[in-house]
Amino acid sequence: MTTRREMLGLAASLALALGGLAQAGAAIAQAPRFITVSSTTSTTDSGLFEHLLPLFKAKTGIEVRVVSQGTGQALDTGRRGDADVVFVHARAQERAFVADGFGVARKPVMYNDFVLIGPKSDPAGIKGGTDILAGLKAVQAKAAPFVSRGDKSGTHAAELNLWQAAGIAIAQAKGPWYREIGQGMGAALNTAGAMGAYVLSDRATWISFKNRGDLAIMVEGDARLFNQYGVILVNPARHPHVKQADGQAFIDWLVSPEGQKAIADYRIEGQQLFFPNAAEPGA
Repeated sequence: MTTRREMLGLAASLALALGGLAQAGAAIAQAPRFITVSSTTSTTDSGLFEHLLPLFKAKTGIEVRVVSQGTGQALDTGRRGDADVVFVHARAQERAFVADGFGVARKPVMYNDFVLIGPKSDPAGIKGGTDILAGLKAVQAKAAPFVSRGDKSGTHAAELNLWQAAGIAIAQAKGPWYREIGQGMGAALNTAGAMGAYVLSDRATWISFKNRGDLAIMVEGDARLFNQYGVILVNPARHPHVKQADGQAFIDWLVSPEGQKAIADYRIEGQQLFFPNAAEPGA
């Protein structure tokens, strides 16, 4: 027969257990709601995310935690399921990511362009040019110092494609003048500044770059320098832990009129860094 004291003890234990469950429930309810986005160094180095993410969180309550990498690494992060969304700029690689079943769909978001940066002394004699292939041919012919990111990023992929389009097999043509650093855009610009070298940069990072030193734009305006960005939800069928609803909410906001306006509104010293084009067919 259960005594009154035993009953009181059981009641106290039950109350403690229920209190613990209530506290655990409250902790879960208060846990931050977040997604992980693997993205390029240019979206981070340019300051774009510092502008966009507080606006998105204020609207949805969802925090975005960014892993900043070159595009190749960012897509690999998505392939492993270590991100909910990838936001990158290498269209062929993005399409392959989706075709291979790692992403649900690719949506265009925005564009800017690449520029060829170099020392003001301009040993290759290309300053003011608008033909990127002619510029690269001159750099190679003069064996002028050139810094390559060498990190499988979207910018690195664009650079390799441009060498190929210029008829230069860079793997065979490179010598001491061509330096691969395996790092992001900011590091590549810093290295170019220290070496007095040429480097291909996205314009947004160049505009936001503070340590320009003796560097300046040498070649710009070539249609081949167009730089498109796309966003992809990592496939939850392959990685069930992907936060599908919140990741899709971020994508939907980026391509919505509100998100597109926020991208267009981001400027440094009056210069627009990215140009939204989510509604453009074929982007």
